[in-house]
Amino acid sequence: MLKGISPLLSPELLSVLYRMGHGDEIILADAHFPGETFNGTVLRADGLNIPDLLEAILPLFELDSYVDAPLMMMQAVPGDQLDPKVEQSYLAAIHKSNPDVAPIKRIERFAFYEQAKTAFAVVMTGETAKYGNIILKKGVTPL
Repeated sequence: MLKGISPLLSPELLSVLYRMGHGDEIILADAHFPGETFNGTVLRADGLNIPDLLEAILPLFELDSYVDAPLMMMQAVPGDQLDPKVEQSYLAAIHKSNPDVAPIKRIERFAFYEQAKTAFAVVMTGETAKYGNIILKKGVTPL
């Protein structure tokens, strides 16, 4: 355990966050996401939900301020509906450390999968919310 760092962050996840450069992306994936199908670097955070991980990660992780959308989530496929409470819970967690962040951008399902192929890592969580995946784009850490 380290002082000031959430115990939800595993040593492996801390290492990945530290090694990421500006512009790199990490996906916090729901329990249903095919992470290993799309990315060779998959970390496990089973049993943890995404809002709690966002609260743990974002005080340590600068979001990219040079892009329009440092946060991305998957759009619902035709015929499905999004549960607005999912995004609201994510934003509540995000705004604790990033009150002025740009809105979450929604991208089409297969475009999201393409993003997953080039992401630095995928964190498989215990999140069960449908369309609960979120991409975080890392920015430049201020001095």
